[in-house]
Amino acid sequence: SSGINAEWPLRPGFEACVARECYPSPLNYRGFPKSCCTSVNEVICHGIPDTRPLKDGDILNIDITVYKNGFHGDLNETFLVGKVDETGRKLVEASYESLRRAIEQVKPGAKYRDIGGVIQKYINSCGFSVVRSYCGHGINQLFHTAPSVPHYSKNKAIGIMKPGHCFTIEPMINEGVWRDHLWPDDWTAVTADGKRSSQFEHTLLVTETGVEILTARQEMGGQPHFMDNL
Repeated sequence: SSGINAEWPLRPGFEACVARECYPSPLNYRGFPKSCCTSVNEVICHGIPDTRPLKDGDILNIDITVYKNGFHGDLNETFLVGKVDETGRKLVEASYESLRRAIEQVKPGAKYRDIGGVIQKYINSCGFSVVRSYCGHGINQLFHTAPSVPHYSKNKAIGIMKPGHCFTIEPMINEGVWRDHLWPDDWTAVTADGKRSSQFEHTLLVTETGVEILTARQEMGGQPHFMDNL
């Protein structure tokens, strides 16, 4: 809700990790100073939680990764703060739908490079753009590892999915141009034109017959939280 700041997820998130005997993977990862990422409006990803008050109409992405029993699990969602304008809602809806469509492609024998084509075709039809500087990634005992999973079409990703492969898909969708800038903190990526960006992410396991969403929400049929009040 408006009035709180982008640091608010830190304490409940950290306490939830401790209660479940997990460690927040981002904390001190390559020098990252906080236990999760919070990205507001034009911030594409890797926003460092701070005391900036959230305002009515903002969109907020919260990206959480935990380490438990030797494995990492990575997911994020974009939330609507108060009353978001129609374009902002459509951006958030399109970013989630692009992830959903991409997950439908995951099965043994599928090519990693084909994921981006499915995402970009849909996002182009919505009038938005796909960030190219960041991609999905393998995840297991390591936070980030092979394969790379680009979210744009005509990419050169290598590899074919096989049972047991574990990776993320996490398309970052911009309201305006796809290009990004990096802030001097060497973490915060923002849109080049200052327009908004939205993202959703899941950790996926390729099974013998398709895919298991390891980070699926346990309630409401797995739908993201922004859909609860639509």
